[in-house]
Amino acid sequence: METLGSRSVYSNRWMELREDTIRRMDGSTGIYSVVRRPDFVMVVPMDGDRLHLVEQFRYPLGERGWEFPAGTLPGLVNGDPVDLAHRELREETGLRATTLTRLGVLAPAPGTIDQRGSVYLATGLTQGEPEREPEEQDMHSAWFDRAEVEDMIRGGAITCAETVGSYTLLLLHERAA
Repeated sequence: METLGSRSVYSNRWMELREDTIRRMDGSTGIYSVVRRPDFVMVVPMDGDRLHLVEQFRYPLGERGWEFPAGTLPGLVNGDPVDLAHRELREETGLRATTLTRLGVLAPAPGTIDQRGSVYLATGLTQGEPEREPEEQDMHSAWFDRAEVEDMIRGGAITCAETVGSYTLLLLHERAA
């Protein structure tokens, strides 16, 4: 596909909606809408056989859900993913990690969003106070053993695709070790 032109349709500090005019391989033209978001990190905090998750209300879905700590920088900018992983872990859970191990990269919705996420395993954890942002006022966090996390995925308490993908990357990492 060839991009012939591009225009911003909407933008705020978290995302931009862009409409591109494209030429397909057969020569026909059309439009492609792209949501631009800064890259994110997702952190899998693990202590022994326990995993730490956060639970919050997700406005687009109108429901609460459990997921691994994650986030982006504001202002549609990308930063150092390791620094961002430490920051998100501290903000959302209060945990500090001595070791972050990169598990892989996820593209949550490659058909519509240009965003990618780096996934890190956080170990060597110490507890501190969370430093949540205003949008995270309703957030809760808790430790779960792995069997509980797997039951939550199967039962629909965890529906976040990035969390399920991150757990899969953790399993693959462990299998390779």
